[in-house]
Amino acid sequence: MALSALNAPPARIERADVAVVERATADDLPSIQALWPWFEGLVGLRGRKMFARVDERAGTYTVCTPVRDGDRPAELGLATGVLPGGSYLRGHLTGEPPGIYARIGDAMAELQAAAIVTDATRPLVEFYRRRDHVELWVPVP
Repeated sequence: MALSALNAPPARIERADVAVVERATADDLPSIQALWPWFEGLVGLRGRKMFARVDERAGTYTVCTPVRDGDRPAELGLATGVLPGGSYLRGHLTGEPPGIYARIGDAMAELQAAAIVTDATRPLVEFYRRRDHVELWVPVP
């Protein structure tokens, strides 16, 4: 039996659409590593929920946070968008950074395999619950 990259068995969840402010980049490690500190510095972390959307078809990685009163996305050079709702298969990763981040790719691949059938019209999602806890969501029909 292969060792799981996830900390617990996956579970199905239902999510509503969420309006977000966002910034996209290429879905490659150097671009992603450059985007996160810039985005966090711009919007701040206090009281923010942080997400990332991965559009495998477009090859993009989008960092986002729910819109709150007082946000000025256009003034900050950010776009607005939607974190799509629907059904997802959710997995959990826990551990200290930066090691936890290095496990995301393998864990997402494991979660996709567990889903059997995925909804390719919606992105993969990373939800950064805390610095040491990341939820991964794979869209399912």
